[in-house]
Amino acid sequence: MHILVTGGAGFIGSHVVDVYLAAGHRVSVLDNFCTGDRANCNPAAELHETDMRNRAAVADLFQRNAFDLVNHHAAQLDVRVSVRDPQFDAEQNIIGTLNVLEAARAAGTKRVIFSSSGGTVYGDQLYFPADEDHPTNPVSPYGITKLAAEKYLHYYHREYGLEYVVLRYTNVYGPRQSPHGEAGVVAIFCDRMFAGAEPVINGPGEQTRDYVFVADVARANLLALGYLEQGGPSGIVNICSGLETSVNTIFRTLNGLFGNRFDERHGPAKPGEQERSVCSFERASRLLGWAPRVRLREGMERTLAFYRERRGSGRTQQ
Repeated sequence: MHILVTGGAGFIGSHVVDVYLAAGHRVSVLDNFCTGDRANCNPAAELHETDMRNRAAVADLFQRNAFDLVNHHAAQLDVRVSVRDPQFDAEQNIIGTLNVLEAARAAGTKRVIFSSSGGTVYGDQLYFPADEDHPTNPVSPYGITKLAAEKYLHYYHREYGLEYVVLRYTNVYGPRQSPHGEAGVVAIFCDRMFAGAEPVINGPGEQTRDYVFVADVARANLLALGYLEQGGPSGIVNICSGLETSVNTIFRTLNGLFGNRFDERHGPAKPGEQERSVCSFERASRLLGWAPRVRLREGMERTLAFYRERRGSGRTQQ
């Protein structure tokens, strides 16, 4: 199968490229390297340095290649950027996605796997954990654009027969995550600790998130591919751990791995930050046969090993 992975030089997308190649598929990557890292690129993949906002270039790429499936990870990922510049966020996440969907439709590509956000599309949760039927009331422009893209996928399915799986990720962490830009707390804390600087916990640190390791996320993308190949109906699934973990727990676990060298330092709380967020993976288990395998401590150990190796090689993350 010939698969296009948009954003395939990014944190999550590059891991997806790796598992597809390991499974014997031919993989092409579309990336503009705005946030992607060339060091993440698997040399066995075919690289196309293109911006998905360039409608003509994206259409030409699809016309020149008989893609069997597009795995769409390219996006503006930073919630803070979306709040500061909602128009830029929409250009990336709505217009860019429409360019990909239109190009797929015109070229006859019939299957899409789309990376969405369980951490933002549900908004302030009404119950815990959130399943896929939880009301969607995003409270950031980023969450709105992800939900809009999901709705466009449903439209293309109804109108043109495009088959799709939406994977709603919670807080993904692991090797290759940049400590800058859209970074999560694990990458930020690791970066500061390796630099010998104390991490700062926003507010009391008891706010919780659902952390899922990137290798588990990549495996979900491989299972979603098989699901579509076997004729599974289009739909939405959460990819998550199903566990609430506080920021304090993240800090204390990482600090323990560093020999408890750092004091627990708290700063001002972020305005409007959600207090709790956790999702259910029951549907992913039932439809895809997926469940998380990597526990939080093991995932942090593997993440730290990656950062340690990169620092030892003298190369810093972009």
